[in-house]
Amino acid sequence: MSNIPFTDGLDTGAAPPAQRGLGGTLVLAVGTFAVGTDAYVVAGFLPAMAHSLEVTEAVAGQSATLFAVVYAVLAPVLATVTARVPRRALLVTALLVLALANLGAALAPNYPALMVARAVAAVGAAAFTPNAGAVASSLVAPAQRARALAVVVGGLTVATALGVPLGNLTEKVLTWRAALGLVAALCVLCAAGVTAVMPALPGNPRVPLRDRLAALRRPGVVAVLPLTVIGLAASYGLYAYAVPVLHAVGAGPATETWLLFLYGVGAVTGNLAAGSAADRRGPVRVLAIGYVALAVTLALFAWAAGAGVHWLPLAGLLMVAWGASTWFQTPAQQLRLISAAPDETAVVVGLNASALYIGIALGTALGGLLLPIGPPVALAACAALALVCLLYLAATRHHH
Repeated sequence: MSNIPFTDGLDTGAAPPAQRGLGGTLVLAVGTFAVGTDAYVVAGFLPAMAHSLEVTEAVAGQSATLFAVVYAVLAPVLATVTARVPRRALLVTALLVLALANLGAALAPNYPALMVARAVAAVGAAAFTPNAGAVASSLVAPAQRARALAVVVGGLTVATALGVPLGNLTEKVLTWRAALGLVAALCVLCAAGVTAVMPALPGNPRVPLRDRLAALRRPGVVAVLPLTVIGLAASYGLYAYAVPVLHAVGAGPATETWLLFLYGVGAVTGNLAAGSAADRRGPVRVLAIGYVALAVTLALFAWAAGAGVHWLPLAGLLMVAWGASTWFQTPAQQLRLISAAPDETAVVVGLNASALYIGIALGTALGGLLLPIGPPVALAACAALALVCLLYLAATRHHH
């Protein structure tokens, strides 16, 4: 995933003397890859999972909504509750929780059992991802901290590109249950790697949740943060249902994996390009261009689905554009929030991550409501929401 882990609550002033290179962060990057894959993989085999559990695709997709809600709510709470827990123990425990949750989902006999397992998985993800970024920055010399964070974020970025197509491919070769079992195995391997490689790091002083949320009292933060929610609702609302959306534009089992991979290529490219462009041109301009691209992309998708245009090159281009116009938002929004509260960088980036997941939850819920009416209607609604983002951006453009 493209939201950047934040160094919330960890004193990164001095790296352990025995660990001054980037090598120790690679295992954390594999861990964030596992977490990101866990978050995205369900979209790749949604129809098969829905059929197996005897629910509709719209209902099955609400497992993504639940995951996002639990993550958004618990990330700041867990940061407070677990502040004093030694970091290595916390990371290993979070990965083992993820492994057990994915194993439970793989063995789920029915839909309620699956939902419980996905909620537990979100608990593990909310405990691991922010702390992985914090620990990575503490393992290296000050001059290497940005690169260490980039390595860890790289795991999430690669998961964005590969998680869904890998899940789709595994479901074709094996089953959707086997795909979740493989994610569980990857989490166990990562836990073993963290145990073997990470030095013992102490916990941190506990920061009250009230203090963590104090940044919400700043007018700039309050003005900027809702755009993350609306933007992710517009762009991500139908991604959990990407396979049925692709079927509406003529994609079949032989092509859907590659089309999902193209979304990931667009996501990685958009994220990297937006970060660079926001530094040079300013975040508001980047966001404006991105939301126009998102609205046009989803509108073209809606037209193709409604008109029965089954031309795979067009579907491929739309998937690249969809990925790019979804994940361009995070770097620019984070830059705006940091500018609004420069002395609370870690907190506002963490709040942005929670807002991102709230947007995913709302968007997926909206997608689940509209998909039974038809993919063209659902896509058109998301395109309209992208235009709402433009209007909101215009109204808050001075907050950056």
